[in-house]
This record gives sequence, structure tokens and C-alpha cells, in this order.
Amino acid sequence: MSEPLHAKGARPDSRPPPGPPLTWVDLVWFERRIEHWIRFGKVACEVMIDRRRRRVAFADGPFAFVRWAANRRGGVLSRIDIVATVPPGAACSSVPGVSPGGDILLRQSGWDRVRAVLCEIDAVEALGLDPVEVSPDHWRAVNNRLTARKAPEPYTRLAHRAWVLRREMRP
Repeated sequence: MSEPLHAKGARPDSRPPPGPPLTWVDLVWFERRIEHWIRFGKVACEVMIDRRRRRVAFADGPFAFVRWAANRRGGVLSRIDIVATVPPGAACSSVPGVSPGGDILLRQSGWDRVRAVLCEIDAVEALGLDPVEVSPDHWRAVNNRLTARKAPEPYTRLAHRAWVLRREMRP
């Protein structure tokens, strides 16, 4: 299995771009022991620390951060967080490995729930949509449904169109 570091097709620059402060995520990859990766998000830059560790930065928008760890007996930690970056000075929640933190849209742990979120991301992509562009309310609803041990409602093109129109009407 190749190392999934950033969203498909992204070619991040190694230098921080000028502009707003960045949200940094620490990624670690020790095959079959500790695997942290980005499932989706628009990477603004990437810094390679060594062959197993990197830092990626996001200037704006949500990203999905997956953390998995195992011992000789199998998986001991499976977690996914979908986090939206926040502007400087805004309230934010802390997420291990994310600096300074962000607005947590979804936080699930346990392989069954993580797999359900990954399937939901795949379903959004199957619609031809970038998960970054999906309504934040959808990720919150997925989080709430999974927390209540219910299946998430699928995201639809109609829901996406409504989100796009609502976003365009914002001042």
C-alpha cells in the first residue's frame, strides 16, 4: 500500500505561501504500526522532516485527518477528524497533531465508524464532488448520525446545490 499523504492530484509546494496563517498537520508513517494521513483537503504546502514524518499545511477549508495505530495483535487506534481551518483569533478546538486546531466538523473513532466515514467520502466523490466543497453541515450530520449508531444520510446533488446557493448569498 502506498503512503496516502495528501488529496489526489495535489502537488503541494514545500515553502509556506504568503498570506494568511496556516493550519499545520503532523503526519507519521511507520508501515502497519502508526499511520497518519490526509484523506482530503487542499494542501497549501508540505515540509518533509524525514522519510517517515512530514508536516502539511492548509490555508483554508476542511480536511480529513486519519490516524491509525496497531500493535502485534492488530489495530488499537482508528480515528478520523474532519476539521475546518479557522481565521487567526477565532475560537478553535484542539486535535492531536493539528496546530493551532480548528473547527471540528466530524470526530469518530473505532474502525467501524472510521470506515463508515471513509465510505461517505467515497460516496461524495462518486457524485463527482470534491469533499472539500461539501456543506460543513453534512459532515456534522454524518458525525451526529454515527454517534447515535445510525447510518448517515447520503449527500445528494440537490443538497449540494442548496449549499452552493446558500454560500453565494452570504455577505
